[in-house]
Amino acid sequence: MLFAPHGLATGIGSLPYTDPDEALSLLKKYLPVIPHWPQLPGRGKDEHFVHQFLYPLVRTGLLVEEGDRVYFDTTAPAWPERLTEFYTLYLAVEAGEQEALAGFALPEGAAAGFYAFLADLQQGTGVARYLKGQLAGPLTIAFNLKDEAGRPAYYREQLRDLIVKTLALNAAWQATMLGRFGLPALVFIDDPAISVYGQSSFITVTREMIKEDLSFISRAIHAAGGLAGVHSCDAVDWSILFESELDVVSFDAYYYFNSLIPFVAPLKDYLRRGGVLAWGVVPTTDEALKEDEKSLLSRLEKEWEQLISRGVERSALAGQCLITPACGTGLLKPALAERIYQLTAAVSSALRDR
Repeated sequence: MLFAPHGLATGIGSLPYTDPDEALSLLKKYLPVIPHWPQLPGRGKDEHFVHQFLYPLVRTGLLVEEGDRVYFDTTAPAWPERLTEFYTLYLAVEAGEQEALAGFALPEGAAAGFYAFLADLQQGTGVARYLKGQLAGPLTIAFNLKDEAGRPAYYREQLRDLIVKTLALNAAWQATMLGRFGLPALVFIDDPAISVYGQSSFITVTREMIKEDLSFISRAIHAAGGLAGVHSCDAVDWSILFESELDVVSFDAYYYFNSLIPFVAPLKDYLRRGGVLAWGVVPTTDEALKEDEKSLLSRLEKEWEQLISRGVERSALAGQCLITPACGTGLLKPALAERIYQLTAAVSSALRDR
């Protein structure tokens, strides 16, 4: 699918509201062309990643919840039967059973913003040209979750496989549901933990493992008719993402632009393949109160000039460009979040006017 957004604006995902209608009002006001469903972490722990994206693992008993502790207990007597139940459902989806895909849906009690978004879209899509979804990424989740001995799930091949397959089918389900409105779906994998690659404490994490997991999820999104992106709001080895099966790479261009410079060569290849950069040029800190669309557009132009001086074509930067906040806004004050979304819309408008 050709995707040339020419500076259109969208968001990362989370917003600091508990009422989905408040969140939808903000999206309609500032991001009507590529709205995203609003994640609402302020509603409580059910809106966090375990219940939103991994509920099939909870439902089958593979992921155990004991108070605030959530872990995999591979020593449980019923572990083999629970694995069989999970993989039977997974293989049914692979065989094309759409009813089985619903087993990987976002639970209504854990994603109020998603279902409010769908209900609103049923009344009409307005000026929207794309619809955006998002989910937490495999590294971020697999380093947060542990096994019964406290070892990160990422280092257990079986647990990592469970997480990646669950995320892939959740992403496919999102793309399928959003695609029912006749517009292309764009699904971002939000994975700041990619930054562990190359750190001495994580020497067993290889670029091949990261690319394999992200590409597996991306292929599921593509198979469901959607566009796949990855967002990371940290300095990472960007060549890993540029070499993965992605349509969009989203990054914090306000604080971490310089981390892109060493990877200009793979960036050129990525852009030649039609890849899009989502420029998180609007800071998601109090710095947003000191900026306006002119200052942020000037910053963006200076960043582009650095890439152009290294051989990147301006036409590719301009045509294959999204404008976004640097990160999610779910933990901010509502007034600051609105300021960030207002700036995102204003920078996008000013850029497209040029």
